[in-house]
Amino acid sequence: MTVDMPNLDVALLSPPDPAELFPLARRTDPPRILLLYGSLRKTSYSRLAAEEAARILTHLGAETRSFDPSGLPLPDDADADHPKVADLRALATWCDGMVWSSPERHGAMTGIMKAQIDWIPLSLGAVRPTQGKTLAVMQVSGGSQSFNAVNQLRVLGRWMRMITIPNQSSVPKAFQEFDGAGRMKPSPLYDRIVDVMEELMRFTLLTRDVRDHLVDRYSERRESHADLIARVGNTRAI
Repeated sequence: MTVDMPNLDVALLSPPDPAELFPLARRTDPPRILLLYGSLRKTSYSRLAAEEAARILTHLGAETRSFDPSGLPLPDDADADHPKVADLRALATWCDGMVWSSPERHGAMTGIMKAQIDWIPLSLGAVRPTQGKTLAVMQVSGGSQSFNAVNQLRVLGRWMRMITIPNQSSVPKAFQEFDGAGRMKPSPLYDRIVDVMEELMRFTLLTRDVRDHLVDRYSERRESHADLIARVGNTRAI
């Protein structure tokens, strides 16, 4: 059936390509997961939760790295070549997926958590360090259970063009959930973190080989085509 679509550039429309979505050759290296946490306290429960998540991910076959936000300058208060900023951006480029773990403070994620995300740009030259990568969100609270921080993190994950998995973790009264060695005690809250990491691994393995195809956009192809025509036209005019 032919449909009249006068506003559509059919030549640039890309129907789903099964060969791209289901490639025969797939990566066999461990999924690379970056973990960010949002507190600098000596006993940081968001860090302890992230460390617990990293142990689970390692057990599941991932390669994990954590970023220590201590010493990271405020966004726009230093140049991008600041060592901590450069380290964070390199890790964001390195990874296949991320875990964001923030305390809830005054009903929101912490400024430390937001600063880390703000230092990661949507593009670094021709590289988009977060686009199409997977994301799991977690939060810890000092009081009763809340979902304010994880809800905000989801909004940021979408803005960063990440594939934010459906499951999430919220740990209330976090001071009760960890022992003196910093390990999380057995509980349904611990089981939920295990659930989230299992899901993150599955989504990462499912999407990392095809993420460029998943996030390939008609509007961007159209804009790039227009730029190319303009550039070629200008070249011919010289």
